[in-house]
Amino acid sequence: MKNILLIMPYGSVGGMERLALSFHNHYKKKGYNVKAIKFIKLQSDIINFGEDELYFKDKDFYQMSKSERFKFYSTAPKLLRKVIKEEKITHSIAFGDMANFFSSLTFTKEFKIASIHALKSVEFSNKSFLNSIFRLSYKTTYYFINKVVCISKDIKQDLISKCGFKFSNKLSVIYNPHDLEEINRLSKLQIDDSKELELFSETENLVLFLGRLSIQKSPWHLIKAFSLVLAEDPNSKLVFIGDGDNEVREHLNKLIDELNISKNVVFLGRKSNPYNYLSKAKLLALSSHYEGTPNVIVESICVETPIVSSFCTKGITELMGFSNITEVNDNIETESGIVTPNLFFGKLGIPTSNQFIEEEIKLSKAIKSVIKSNKYQSVLKKNKDSLLAKFDIDIVTKEYLKS
Repeated sequence: MKNILLIMPYGSVGGMERLALSFHNHYKKKGYNVKAIKFIKLQSDIINFGEDELYFKDKDFYQMSKSERFKFYSTAPKLLRKVIKEEKITHSIAFGDMANFFSSLTFTKEFKIASIHALKSVEFSNKSFLNSIFRLSYKTTYYFINKVVCISKDIKQDLISKCGFKFSNKLSVIYNPHDLEEINRLSKLQIDDSKELELFSETENLVLFLGRLSIQKSPWHLIKAFSLVLAEDPNSKLVFIGDGDNEVREHLNKLIDELNISKNVVFLGRKSNPYNYLSKAKLLALSSHYEGTPNVIVESICVETPIVSSFCTKGITELMGFSNITEVNDNIETESGIVTPNLFFGKLGIPTSNQFIEEEIKLSKAIKSVIKSNKYQSVLKKNKDSLLAKFDIDIVTKEYLKS
């Protein structure tokens, strides 16, 4: 009997957390014993694991003093080791750098699986204490990990060529799995809030952002691009689903006021079921600085909502179409929407200037193209099954556990 432990920092509505929940539900259906541990459990958590859930702290990192954070970082591997021993864990799956790092330091004997979900060379351009530790672990503590899953070919290559990852023989490319039947079921449920239902039912051209409001996602680019869309279609709406960094949200509020578009931009916060919103949107839009293979892309294809995304990783073309596209200098149409040029220029952080750039103008053109024509949804419907074939949850969850 396999006893599986899923390890993650948070229980928010991000891609890694939704992925962990998919793993939990599928492994439970297979009859395995499954536990899920969050380093930080908050009352606002959207992703929950019921009686299988464990946690270390109920206070967020930003609420801790420096000494409290240091104590947590120092003791987390020991706490994790205790859980692994008590639950007789045979396989552990860690999601993201922090979970991977602590897992590598437990010195327990279960089959250890780590997973990396973004282009780390871009993420590490943002200098911080934790990023320095995580980068060092690529040359040291990952020795104690049995298998490191990269969710795209681009991420694997980035680790080897740009991050000095020392243990390349441990790397496996496995795409994120998705419970497509469950996504489709949830997408057909009614939106509970009457005002939100009215917004999504009556707004013909509704652009949706789904994810964390973070520096990585750089949502200010999307807001600026959307302001150009309003010049031609003043009735369009841009809706954000997800929470995020307070500093990012403050910047977005100031930008929206400066552009005088507050009536057309709506923030709905976290949603336990984002799929019934996603299925009703005209399009999904991403303006990320960097990504791995964003889960929301697959989810949008599943509910037949076209996508406009920046070229935030070469992995985006693995998701959105069948062509092997390695450079995007102008808007390129794919089987599920439009890919626009990259919006990252070597430095992470909230911008100090709101001056428009050419890449935002191209992003706005792509959004306008999808708004104006139904051909993008027709092409997506035609290619949907072929695009989704590599994300079968039964195949992928088996691949994770293979030694």
